[in-house]
Amino acid sequence: MTQENTTHFGFKQVRKEDKVSMVRGVFDSVADKYDLMNDLMSLGIHRIWKRIAVQLANVRAGDQVLDLAGGTGDLTTLFEKRVGKNGQVVLADINSEMLRTGRNRLIDKGLTGNIRYAQVNAECLPFEDNTFDCVCIGFGLRNVTDKDAALRSMYRVLKPGGRVIVLEFSHPTDKLTEKVYDFYSFKLLPKIGAVVAKDEESYRYLAESIRMHPKQEELKNMMENAGFERCEYFNMTQGIVAVHRGYKI
Repeated sequence: MTQENTTHFGFKQVRKEDKVSMVRGVFDSVADKYDLMNDLMSLGIHRIWKRIAVQLANVRAGDQVLDLAGGTGDLTTLFEKRVGKNGQVVLADINSEMLRTGRNRLIDKGLTGNIRYAQVNAECLPFEDNTFDCVCIGFGLRNVTDKDAALRSMYRVLKPGGRVIVLEFSHPTDKLTEKVYDFYSFKLLPKIGAVVAKDEESYRYLAESIRMHPKQEELKNMMENAGFERCEYFNMTQGIVAVHRGYKI
């Protein structure tokens, strides 16, 4: 395999055409335990991270929002309250099992009037140019094979004046946090996955995928190269998570 034809799947090098199906296998495996595992992995802090991301999105009543890699619908639930009955949120995910879990969860909550669902690949979004006021991708960009293509696709579907929000695990800003985080990610997290989700390997991949994700400044540069302006990022929990924001001017 040549470097041009391969990409990373965690710490492994795999063929680019194989990564989508391999990532799908991970999330097919963990879909039914995804929410519980998120609470256990982050001690519930992921809910605070998501609320901060939504606040930074500055979504208003009547807006059109695309929630990419929306999974079980946490961010969609928060956006739905802000766009109101005259706005709309599209919960989108490449994985059918995650999308089905999210759809069932939101229907059970009675959230049906202003939410649509779409199974999409972030690298080639099937929406018209200038459709959305906000595109948000939460904890999903690191699983995308061609991140540059995905960022360009997000830029295309945004309206002028629209903004992109990238909420993602990132890289700690100090050595002590980095050491503690490494121990937790590679020693404890896979074991929690084995006990709760009966899947140690999927959670080992998730830990590895975080380490392979671009660092904060690199991702900011990637966003600028995709066309976004006024790009900035906000570190949370000593850089374990970061929110990147950029605008289509």
